Amino acid sequence: MNKLTTGAELKTGTMTPEEIDLARLIVATLNLEVRAEEIDPAAPLYGEGLGLDSIDILEIALAVSKAYGVKLRADDEANRRIFGSLRGLSQHIQLQRAR
Repeated sequence: MNKLTTGAELKTGTMTPEEIDLARLIVATLNLEVRAEEIDPAAPLYGEGLGLDSIDILEIALAVSKAYGVKLRADDEANRRIFGSLRGLSQHIQLQRAR
């Protein structure tokens, strides 16, 4: 099983290979005008940071479900943490896939 890194173990702008793959999925899904490698993995996805709205988050949830087989539920109390940043979403995906 892969050891997941915590935010404290990585510099803010340094992305893991999994984070880069996820960033590419997000950029492609939402047709963003930013390169995946330019996304700060610790910056908020919603509102400030990447500036996504609730519809964008729903589109990401669908894309993640298709690409990684990880179900993200709208009523999950952890959604603020999960979608808090690219890093948070990536770590959640890796944890779910490890089960």
